[in-house]
Amino acid sequence: MISLTIDDQLVVAHEGQTILQAARAFGIEIPTLCYHEALSPYGACRLCIVEVSRRGRSKLQASCSHPVEDGLVVSTRSPRVLRARRMIVELLLARCPEVSVLQCLAREMGIDRSRFRTLEGSNCILCGLCVRMCDEVVGAHAISFVGRGTTREVTTPFRIKADECIACGACARVCPTGAIHLPGVEQAVAKALPLGPTTAIHVPFLQAVPNVPAIDRSACIHFKTGECRLCERSCDQHAIDYEMQPEYVDVDVGAVILATGHDFFDARLLPQYNYGVFPNVIDSTEFERMCNAAGPTGGAIRLADGSTPRSVCFIHCVGCRDSHANSYCSRLCCMHAMKQAHLVKERTGADVYELYIDIRAGGKGYEEFYERVQREGVIFIRGRGAEVMRDGERLAVKAEDTGLGRPVTLTVDMVVLVTGLTPQSDADQVAQTFHVTRDKDGFFLEAHPKLRPFESNTEGIYIAGTCHGPKDIPDTVAHANAAAADVLALLGKGEVTVEAATVEIDPNRCAGCKSCIGLCAYGAITFDPAQKVSRVDSTLCKGCGVCAAACPSGAAIARHFTDEQILAEIEAVLAEGEPVVVAPLSEGG
Repeated sequence: MISLTIDDQLVVAHEGQTILQAARAFGIEIPTLCYHEALSPYGACRLCIVEVSRRGRSKLQASCSHPVEDGLVVSTRSPRVLRARRMIVELLLARCPEVSVLQCLAREMGIDRSRFRTLEGSNCILCGLCVRMCDEVVGAHAISFVGRGTTREVTTPFRIKADECIACGACARVCPTGAIHLPGVEQAVAKALPLGPTTAIHVPFLQAVPNVPAIDRSACIHFKTGECRLCERSCDQHAIDYEMQPEYVDVDVGAVILATGHDFFDARLLPQYNYGVFPNVIDSTEFERMCNAAGPTGGAIRLADGSTPRSVCFIHCVGCRDSHANSYCSRLCCMHAMKQAHLVKERTGADVYELYIDIRAGGKGYEEFYERVQREGVIFIRGRGAEVMRDGERLAVKAEDTGLGRPVTLTVDMVVLVTGLTPQSDADQVAQTFHVTRDKDGFFLEAHPKLRPFESNTEGIYIAGTCHGPKDIPDTVAHANAAAADVLALLGKGEVTVEAATVEIDPNRCAGCKSCIGLCAYGAITFDPAQKVSRVDSTLCKGCGVCAAACPSGAAIARHFTDEQILAEIEAVLAEGEPVVVAPLSEGG
């Protein structure tokens, strides 16, 4: 450990640290525009200059590159240092007069304007952060310094697009003055990840289990150039493993709960709303992400240009209760939209309109919240939003007010499309894998809507949550708890009761055509290649009889429902006596 004095304060630092690092560790701020912990010190901006005294002699040094030494005395705000910093700020301000960070530094130092001749049109202070980041961390070597003196600048070789650039955006991220813009990359990121994660390492979503970050290989610089590894160097737990590969694990289980969740309706399928065309037309999921404190705007509600909206319109039932999309109601959308309208009022005070067909607030306390939002000033208009158009710099929403019986046009700054719930895109594949059926809307079908609402027709396969149908959070939790309790009851028995009326295959009559295997919805029939016959697993068979009806050789026999048994039942019924004649009802009853 090394002891030194900074601003009359005894500081203990590690060997190899610089004065700037030691000062920051003890809460002593030194201004700088060219320092980054991941890069080697360069001392380009000279703002971090300090006065270093040793053995009675003092001199000015850049604190970002000067190593700590025993007995060193450092002053970060001596008159000599402050004069030098003022001169440096004036020179930088003369080069880049429009840069806000320099203007702030100048105001802090009492500088109204630079005494030197001002250069117009430049935002680059030649700090070199972007060049060093591209060379040392990214490893692309796509940009560098060109020229000398006042003509010196940062650019690509021959000032043309460099093939070495991987468009990672690292140079723009570290630039202290915002001089670097990657418009193509920014637009691509905004389109692919609207209001979502914009870094290669992030938590997949806020409620992820386990709630730990993951690396997106397609966006990670290390997997593009073999360099970077900043996350590995900064992780004290040594949890980063670039060599990790996806692996599949086989687990023997006694029951399976399908809780695959849902998707949201893609508003692009309804072109009249111009979602994805107009930047301030977003869906409710993106708006929720924006309102979150951990989101890209820190919870602030902003338009595409960064300004605060003065008016917002919510359009209900986008993608549901619609003959052109889905006919069912998604249940939670009304309350979702009202909660978001409350947030808009609370955070911006903007005018809020809600276009709805019917308000369906049937949960506990929901009606009271509906009345509260109305008291807050949210304007509810009964009528479906028909179209979203441009009106100069704003948006025009066309709708019909069924209460007044006339069309209306709302001019607003932002439109939020409250999209309905849809089955997961891979629901069909999951259903085939686990042999469960789906309803007409694509959700997993329960065994009985009242008596067995969380069981599927396949024994041991249960369904929970919105994969079964649209549900809000309380209903989803209750549904999941019921499914888990039923699984525990099943596993606690220690044995399974199987159906008595199952199908059996006569091996002497089976032709081995395998027709029955493809018809079985429960995967109960397999083929024996040694005997060249099909066999039925009675623990999986539900006795539906589809295979017995389709078997061309009559080898598949439904137990307790054979042709002989059915004919005997018919004969017994007919032998009981005279047939019963039912007379038609007379008019009036």
